[in-house]
Amino acid sequence: MSLVRDISPRTIERLSLYRRLLLPRHEGEGSYIFSHDLAELAGVTATQVRRDFMQLGCMGVPRTGYRIGDLLSGISNILDAPSGQRAALVGVGHLGAALLNHFSGRWRWLHIHAAFDTDPAKTGGTIHGCQCFPLTDLSHLVRERNIELGIITVPKEHAQEVADLLITSGVRGLLNFAPLRLRHPATIYVENVDLTSAFETVAYFSRSRSSSALISEPHRGFPSLDDRKLSEGCF
Repeated sequence: MSLVRDISPRTIERLSLYRRLLLPRHEGEGSYIFSHDLAELAGVTATQVRRDFMQLGCMGVPRTGYRIGDLLSGISNILDAPSGQRAALVGVGHLGAALLNHFSGRWRWLHIHAAFDTDPAKTGGTIHGCQCFPLTDLSHLVRERNIELGIITVPKEHAQEVADLLITSGVRGLLNFAPLRLRHPATIYVENVDLTSAFETVAYFSRSRSSSALISEPHRGFPSLDDRKLSEGCF
């Protein structure tokens, strides 16, 4: 059962990360983890982990920590829709095809249900397990198949047009890979992924930060030694 709560996007990002880290460590009812161990894996503080787990309603114990099964159930209650959610991907170029390949069969509760493109050579078949349709079929298929999410991987000059089409067809959330800030109603949630900006940011800081700065200024995402000191009773 999915719960609707007033939770920030950053918290949702952390819960998604926690789940990916916890799943390989879940070995049945006897699987436990301490908050400081998960914090080290996730690159956050143990205090932050415990705050996030409080939102799940999960309580740990000093000797064993948190039961992993309870954490996974709590995270699923927040992140997952009861009947799953379907997404449509528009633009089956190199990036779009790579995303189809990456997400193929990954989750049962969230998946790319259909892909769309204007290139006749790509439509009418299956790409990485996903059917690819002409863009002209988008509106009726989104409505017919109850598709709620849209993924935009088209060139910048077509991104707004595609976003408008998805929104008028009934999509309520967009994951936008085009280097363009989309215009959209306040009722539509949009997550922009700007690969160019991310690449340039990494390039800038890799050359501008001196070795001494990197040593004296720990990465903001990782816990300091003070954060890692746990008093008795903390887990």
